[in-house]
Amino acid sequence: MQTKKLTVTGATALCLMALVSPHAQAASRPDSVTITVMGTSDIHSNALNWDYFKDAAYSDSAGNSIGLAKVSSLVNQVRAERGRDHTLLFDSGDTIQGTPLGYYYAKVEPITEPGGPVHPMAKAMNAIGYDAVTLGNHEFNYGLPLLATWIKQMKAPVLGANAVYEKSGRPAYEPYVIKTMKVKGEKPIKVGVLGLTNPGTAIWDKANVEGRLRFTDLVESARKWVPVIRAQGADVVVVTAHAGDNGMSSYGTELPVENASAMVAEQVPGIDAVLFGHAHNDVPQRFVTNKATGKQVLLTEPGRWGNRLSKLDFQLTKQRGTWVVTGKSATTLNTNTVQEDPNIVRLLKPQHDATVSYVNKVVAKSAQELRAAESPYKDTPILDYIQQVQVDTVKQALPDNTLPVLSIAAPFSRSAVFPAGDIKVRDVAGLYVYDNTLLAIKLTGAQIKDYLEYSARYFNQLNPGDPVDVSRLTNAGNTPDYNYDQLSGVSYDIDVAKPAGQRIANLTYDGAPVPADKQFVVAINNYRQSGGGGFPHVTGAEVVYNAQVEIRQALIEYATAKGTIDPADFAASNWKLTRDGVPLF
Repeated sequence: MQTKKLTVTGATALCLMALVSPHAQAASRPDSVTITVMGTSDIHSNALNWDYFKDAAYSDSAGNSIGLAKVSSLVNQVRAERGRDHTLLFDSGDTIQGTPLGYYYAKVEPITEPGGPVHPMAKAMNAIGYDAVTLGNHEFNYGLPLLATWIKQMKAPVLGANAVYEKSGRPAYEPYVIKTMKVKGEKPIKVGVLGLTNPGTAIWDKANVEGRLRFTDLVESARKWVPVIRAQGADVVVVTAHAGDNGMSSYGTELPVENASAMVAEQVPGIDAVLFGHAHNDVPQRFVTNKATGKQVLLTEPGRWGNRLSKLDFQLTKQRGTWVVTGKSATTLNTNTVQEDPNIVRLLKPQHDATVSYVNKVVAKSAQELRAAESPYKDTPILDYIQQVQVDTVKQALPDNTLPVLSIAAPFSRSAVFPAGDIKVRDVAGLYVYDNTLLAIKLTGAQIKDYLEYSARYFNQLNPGDPVDVSRLTNAGNTPDYNYDQLSGVSYDIDVAKPAGQRIANLTYDGAPVPADKQFVVAINNYRQSGGGGFPHVTGAEVVYNAQVEIRQALIEYATAKGTIDPADFAASNWKLTRDGVPLF
């Protein structure tokens, strides 16, 4: 038995035919066939096995490899083993943002310029031969025009069924695609894939999508489109969802659930498998029982950055003239088992080299080494540098402002270092890894106290007499480092002996207690101001500054203008951890 893939898009729903491949793999018996779906997710513009922040081949303590060049080698292996025409390759989103490579072709040499380059991620995915790609929330980071350009450069359809136009409610992107595998002497096998993106985009990229797009509930969207896909004759239905599987959200209840992949599997009949992402976990295989049918739905997540490739096998048997899924399984393959595909490396070398040259530009000198390793639990000069730049930027933009200007920043990377001597673009990018922009809002003293209490939930409670173990002190309730905000311009203590919500003590400004009604201007990034992390008061606060200044670029330009980064100019130990009033460090 032999098969060959053809494509039907959700827009056209055409049933096309193709010649039978002479290289297709024979099924185990005439009335059955096995097909394989491969999947990636959260590549985050990691095309090669390269760490642009360290200017070296990527390595971590677990021995992982990353990048699409590694993925390509694994894909080639699977295709050789199973037969190219027995396989499909999908991705579940967050493709074009995350490394200096993605930034370079969005901001330095943007693909949107007339005669601009083809995005390196489009080049790589086209060369590898992806069959469908789903939008992640980070696809919207650089704005809708750049996203539209990238989609045009992609050969594979780019899916996002639950991203709809604000006014019409119609899908803004292709909702699904159907791939047809022609079986020699038998009825073709049709595989439908439904793409679902993350509703949190409405918060995280509010500036780019508000008034243009809205993002509907994943379960509701799947309920709408899965029957359509089945009606088009799909024998297998795979959902590619940019959403984790724990049923929780990092924001409040004002939007649909963020991590709803398992909910989709449980609540929507007609789905055979869910290839999900967003959570960056390695989930080789998980089964969820659909509540309506009692059938088992297969789930898998392929880690992040291209360190894993999910492989899903479906056994189909002919029953009464119809192909029926009678078995399925999944696993994840580790890309550290293969070398990079030299064809992908060669294809991307010019763009990789341009990015390497960019990130190695010297922007300033540092008077001493500054490290971020202790930033999650100590006030460190390297985070104070971010705070100083943000405050100065806001003050310069608001010359008539008479209110005190404070600043909020979080420890994005514990591995960030400003070495003594030359500071390069990659050093600054390693400190501020996200493509955030700067705003300023008005908050009262009472609101600032609430905000700090919310942030201080990040610490685990420390009982009297317990040893201070910094490895267990932070990330309470799995709160990520990027959701622990520190505030400059006021002084305060965080008493970790107290329960969450009662930890902020000695909150002062200019040596005096902060009155509840005193007003402040607070520098804040767009992710937080839009509601990312669910912090109180900020989304409804008056915005007094929003010039769309990229914070990372502001850090670079400030350093260049100063020529020297010297903590004597900006370091201020304004907060500390205590236990029953006694400093921990």
